Amino acid sequence: MLSINDIKLGTTINYKGYPYLVIYAQHVKMGRGGANLKTKLKNLITGQNLEITFSGADKIEEAQLENLKASFLYKENEDYHFMYNDTYEQFSLNKEVIGTAANFLKEGMNVDVLVYENKPVTVKLPVKVALKVTQSPPAIKGDTAGSASKLVTMETDRQIKVPLFIKEGEIIKINTETGEYIERVN
Repeated sequence: MLSINDIKLGTTINYKGYPYLVIYAQHVKMGRGGANLKTKLKNLITGQNLEITFSGADKIEEAQLENLKASFLYKENEDYHFMYNDTYEQFSLNKEVIGTAANFLKEGMNVDVLVYENKPVTVKLPVKVALKVTQSPPAIKGDTAGSASKLVTMETDRQIKVPLFIKEGEIIKINTETGEYIERVN
């Protein structure tokens, strides 16, 4: 059992019979009263979000999730198809369940799959992924009065802001947690 001090961003808990991922956690101390923990939880089965406040005496059960390795195979409509690396068994997850990770998935990429009661519930990407720039507008001289960045399209059809020197066809590293440009890969 977890106390409110053990619950942090990324912790998985059981709440009302479902596994939830903590996507926001803030400790609040009110004067003479006890401490509270304000959280936003994402249901790993349905994808729905909840806002729950836990009091200082609450004990929360940690969700027992298994972490397996898989490869992303392909996207078909709103479904993303994967294959376990050890058993070669295939499965698919809906875009709603995967969430923002769908913006950075490319064929052949290895991911961690969180499994709850023998059913895959979501995927975790590496923190940094390398993606190819497929569309990049040319940098215009004198365009640096404001922030020197431009929007480019990556091979996953996701658009992000990058520095002006990035050109079409280059490989760049992206932070999958924030969706921001990190560096150019040589």
